[in-house]
Amino acid sequence: MGDMNLPLLLLDNGSMMSVLNEGEFKCCNLTFDDAKHILKVYESAGILKCFSNPDIEKVMREYLEGGECAYPYKRIRNMRVGQDAIVFKLYVTASESNPVISADDGVWARKIQNVFVYCQYLTRFK
Repeated sequence: MGDMNLPLLLLDNGSMMSVLNEGEFKCCNLTFDDAKHILKVYESAGILKCFSNPDIEKVMREYLEGGECAYPYKRIRNMRVGQDAIVFKLYVTASESNPVISADDGVWARKIQNVFVYCQYLTRFK
């Protein structure tokens, strides 16, 4: 873990690209259980959400927090040396099958893609 005096950043695909513009970083994949543990560790040190994506926020509520995603939002351009982040990456693939379902209001809908979310742990060390 990095410097606990710096807030943990929560990033998505786009905001991750913004913070990588300066410095040297280490990145590794993270399980949802590990991400949940890191969120608990940083709870008192501070956590900043650096994205606005309702799909990722839903994943955070359902799989990580069990409640509201009430972290303050802040747009970040650079990470500080020693600062950590959890990155929520969206992975979209074409659907191998295209089932048709009837929605609640009677409209027919076709599945066209699969959307997956995974986590990465990012630390700026230089």
